[in-house]
Amino acid sequence: MTETTPASAPASAPIAARKPHSASHHGRTLSDDYAWLRDPGYPEVKDTEVLAHLEAENRWFEAHMAPHQPLLDRLYEELKGRIKEEDRSVPAREGDWLYWREFAEGAQYRTWWRRPADAPEGSGHECILDEPALAEGHDYFRLGAFAVSPDGRTLAYSTDTDGSERFTVHLRDLASGDLLPDTIPSTLSSLAWTADSRGLLYGLANAQWRTDNARLHWVGSDPAEDIELFREADEGFRVDVGVTQSERFLVITTGDHETSEVRLLPADNPLAEPILVAARRKGVEYAVEDHGETLFIHTNDSHPNFRLATAPLADPGKWTGLIEGSDRFYMTDVTTFADFYVVEGREDGLDQIEVRYYDDPARVERIAFPEASYDAGLSENPEWCTGTLRLGYESMVTPGTVYDYDVKARSLTVRKVQEVPSGYEASLYATTRLMVTARDGTAVPVSLVWKRAGEAEGALPQDRPLHLYGYGAYGIAIPPGFSTNRLSLLDRGFVYAIAHIRGGDDLGRHWYQSGKLTQRTNTFHDFIDIAEALVDRGVTRPGRISIAGGSAGGELVGAAINMAPQLWGAAVAHVPFVDVLNTMLDASLPLTPGEWPEWGNPIEDVAAYDLIASYSPYDQVSAQAYPPLMVTAGLNDPRVTYWEPAKWVAKLRATRTNDATLILKTNMGAGHGGKSGRFESLKEDAEEMAFILTELGVE
Repeated sequence: MTETTPASAPASAPIAARKPHSASHHGRTLSDDYAWLRDPGYPEVKDTEVLAHLEAENRWFEAHMAPHQPLLDRLYEELKGRIKEEDRSVPAREGDWLYWREFAEGAQYRTWWRRPADAPEGSGHECILDEPALAEGHDYFRLGAFAVSPDGRTLAYSTDTDGSERFTVHLRDLASGDLLPDTIPSTLSSLAWTADSRGLLYGLANAQWRTDNARLHWVGSDPAEDIELFREADEGFRVDVGVTQSERFLVITTGDHETSEVRLLPADNPLAEPILVAARRKGVEYAVEDHGETLFIHTNDSHPNFRLATAPLADPGKWTGLIEGSDRFYMTDVTTFADFYVVEGREDGLDQIEVRYYDDPARVERIAFPEASYDAGLSENPEWCTGTLRLGYESMVTPGTVYDYDVKARSLTVRKVQEVPSGYEASLYATTRLMVTARDGTAVPVSLVWKRAGEAEGALPQDRPLHLYGYGAYGIAIPPGFSTNRLSLLDRGFVYAIAHIRGGDDLGRHWYQSGKLTQRTNTFHDFIDIAEALVDRGVTRPGRISIAGGSAGGELVGAAINMAPQLWGAAVAHVPFVDVLNTMLDASLPLTPGEWPEWGNPIEDVAAYDLIASYSPYDQVSAQAYPPLMVTAGLNDPRVTYWEPAKWVAKLRATRTNDATLILKTNMGAGHGGKSGRFESLKEDAEEMAFILTELGVE
């Protein structure tokens, strides 16, 4: 697909004006000819020149997609056909009620239901929240926090109707179904009820979209009179609220990407003096659960892969080791229950779930799963006193499965398996995990899945188009899970690969640390080295590889097309974080101060400035041939502001030496996650696939 259009379409791609602009830092001059694309009134975007340019880009995008409408329609119907339109979650007990969610046929959004736990199946059903009704009349809708009061009488929930992630909290009387007058705008946090169901904890977003506070609202009172329980002074830290599994304590957590601090409040006395578990220490993260008079502390204070310590409630800073940190086992979470506790983690990159006992520390029961590579973890488990754990499980060839695990019998019971209405036969597909040696000698895993085509058992597919996906930031692992959307590529002969690159924590905390700050370029090199290794093994060829990533994964795509443009046949970057240097130099932007532990602070550190400048995709655009590229943005996106992708595309158009497809779509009424609604989002998935298939000449 080259940049040619039908006669009715725009005659040429929009060319952004170049307006010289520069700034000086550490004796270095940073030039930015497209800085004007940032509306000075942001988050309101009203500049007519900026809006006209974005709308022109959208028309160019639509013109390029128009000839492929039959393919788009076909892909959309495929994607939609794999979704069970009328669907229901497995009910989960919480107190006297069973709660679940349903999708009605044709509905974009869910309804939330409950019934008395002792009522017969099919009786006593109550709809407690109707998302389709709330979304009516809005181009965008997202449900944020959702919390039912302990007495089961009041629902607190928050909504966002423009993608800006400034949520409004509402309270609903569940007996009458009526909304209470209490309305709290501009929140950005979880919601946590006090034990008596009279009070609600939350956090307000400040003008810079940072939650620096925890507040208490008494039901029925004026939100203007709400009580501030905690305020954070460090502009890089964010505050959130929660409740321990026992529901005995309310939790106020503050932290950034590498440091945390926790305070506990008695849930029955939220105005008590908060219990500071341990004062913050740079680089130390911890989370807290309770059991009786003992606190259970999950922390990385002595080992990067975390350990579990205990402390007396009366002396919360006195930590004693219970499970020491391990080079092999990465402890990712700990949840306490009345009679046992659960440790989750990864060993050799594979998820593990262990049941452990308070009275016998040596007793460890690891739950066994049937496949060699999979994604598993605790699911909804709201009850404190329970003998059954709800688990989620899937693999690259196994649809999502909900299990109940009987702790005493040590047995798994299937409660639900994801249905694929249009049909799916797992035996037609194969999956494997390879270790690729990166350029610095590090072994990096990559998970592959493909549709079988007569290969010998254990052999890799040969000479296929390949789609390579990666993220590699913030310690977020990309698990080898199942995707019905992916089948549209697999059924057309693609191999789909997930690159478990450094910057994520797929292989442990050290994996994350070796892809951030001064080691950031490891992430990009791993991704490129995996692609080249798959070429060397005959799986694919240069130019037959499509790549995709979003947000920080969009930064990965931007760096990859700068560093190795010849490898890629098509690239997709969703809301890409590509203007890294300018963003990290601007402390007024919502996320910047909290991001410095991840990327470095180029304002104060010249070495950080030079390193970021050396890989920032926008700053590294050069006069070379680039692969076909599709880019998306959200006008209301508070995480990756719309001007980052807009500036990047403008600079690429002005600098590159070829005329491969280059299209930008800005959602003018959405934010970081694109369009809301399960079917509207499928249309965007279909656009991405149509772009990839067309550019690689597969269809």
